[in-house]
Amino acid sequence: MTAVLLAYRRVLANRRVSALLLGEFVSSIGDWLYLVALLIIIYDRTQDAVLLGVVGAARVLPYVFLSIPAGILADRLDRRMILLVTDLIRGGLMLVLAWLVAIDGSIEAIVAVTILATCCSAFFGPSIGAYLPALVGDERDLGPANTAYATLENVAFICGPALAAIIIAAGSLVMAFLLNALTFAFVAAILWRLPSSRGGEPVAAAAGRTAEPGAGDGSAADDAAADGAAVHGIRVPVAAIMTLDVAESFVFGGLSVLTVVIAFDRLGIGDEGTGLLNAAIGVGGLIGALVSGALILRRRLAPPMLLGAFLLAGGVAAIGLSTNVLLVLAAFAICATGSLLVSIVATTLLQRIVPSRMLGRTLGVMETVSILAYAAGALLIPALSASLGIETLMLACGLIIGLSAIIAIPLLGPYAVQSLPDDPVRAALSRVAQFSGLTPDRLERAESRASVVNMVAGQVLIRQGEPADRFYVIADGSVEVTQVPDGGGDVRFLRQMGPDEAFGEIGLLSGVPRTATVTALSAGRLLAVDKADFLELVGNGPSLTFPLLDIHRGASMTGG
Repeated sequence: MTAVLLAYRRVLANRRVSALLLGEFVSSIGDWLYLVALLIIIYDRTQDAVLLGVVGAARVLPYVFLSIPAGILADRLDRRMILLVTDLIRGGLMLVLAWLVAIDGSIEAIVAVTILATCCSAFFGPSIGAYLPALVGDERDLGPANTAYATLENVAFICGPALAAIIIAAGSLVMAFLLNALTFAFVAAILWRLPSSRGGEPVAAAAGRTAEPGAGDGSAADDAAADGAAVHGIRVPVAAIMTLDVAESFVFGGLSVLTVVIAFDRLGIGDEGTGLLNAAIGVGGLIGALVSGALILRRRLAPPMLLGAFLLAGGVAAIGLSTNVLLVLAAFAICATGSLLVSIVATTLLQRIVPSRMLGRTLGVMETVSILAYAAGALLIPALSASLGIETLMLACGLIIGLSAIIAIPLLGPYAVQSLPDDPVRAALSRVAQFSGLTPDRLERAESRASVVNMVAGQVLIRQGEPADRFYVIADGSVEVTQVPDGGGDVRFLRQMGPDEAFGEIGLLSGVPRTATVTALSAGRLLAVDKADFLELVGNGPSLTFPLLDIHRGASMTGG
């Protein structure tokens, strides 16, 4: 429990992350004010439930068409600026809506402005998902950061509609839109003070790293080649995550519509019952966020994801088997708990697996596919309930999720294994500047296979002319690098090296004997990576391997 509290204290102590979380929480509250007011206006003006559904569908379509372009922009432009500009535009559109409502403007104009606001919202998901890792800095804090974000979102889900009802009852619908505009101004002010982050370029001040090698400074052909190599390497784990996400979205899309059918026809509790079922989803989501807070810190993330999938599958099946109100409410809460646990683990894995320069596009594709699956579930599952019955249909949906988890989760393999945060010697590998462009999962696999070597003052660690067999990172202590010229002569001092510096790569990358001698100046510890594991680590195309060679072929040889 202490480790969990320390992890979240570290995340919240990051002022940039905590400021962003606060801004987005306030914005989420404003979104509920807006949504509740919008539904009231449309139904009050038209008395047409069908139009409510049409507006709901129209608000989904921009995500289908714009999520992938939004992801591309998130990988090409400053992600913070995308968030800032779209928030300012949405705030302006809220002012337009407030004016339209105040003057009794046409419902067509109100719906049109709503769709424009949704078009801007489509840029949010890929941009925030790709921006948050840059602010976090230490990849091992990604899970707690995602959990904190999800927790605040679910608090807003529970409190937002209630607050909206109070404000609308006490004031007017116009006030709801004006307050939402203020929340956008609030989060924009926070974003203005946060650092920029382009695709493949972590926030140096937050992460303490250099920009990703090869990102944005090579030719288009080199970038395309690097992206192609990266896609080839991560296609299996990404496909596994997408498989489970599609199944979850499809089933939840159907449940979002079936809440009304279940409340009226199966439980006989009417309008109030629909609200209770949605409240149960909100409570379950909050529980899921709290549960994931501890589980996301585990070394192996496959078990928490499997637990979430089985909770979701079991909850869906229980909805179909029970007609008791309390049991069904509990089942809905269990569904939401499992769904959020899966979502947080999946998001954290994607942020760790996918290179920064491709993260926006990947999240854009995931969001598009997820929304399409959600829409398909909302369309097909209610239609099938008439012919199959709620019981059979819910059992089938639970089976779909369970089978998807059984198929997908084993494919994650080593990608679902995190490094141990309490092993500073092994963590030294991730602090090597030339490796800042590698994804955390690649570094952590190398860390887990590496060995710790103790050194004493005067010990020769590698000798010039010997075969190259290992790569070394200095965890603590210091060494000196010397070299005898090819034609003979006196030993030349090249440089002194200390913690978080590395040596031994030239011989491994070039296939030549050691080019220099490295001797320990003091006692200390090294992290040693065998040749095969090192070549697997840096096998990331020209964007990494070539810079490593170029850096160390210059004046400052490090003992290849």
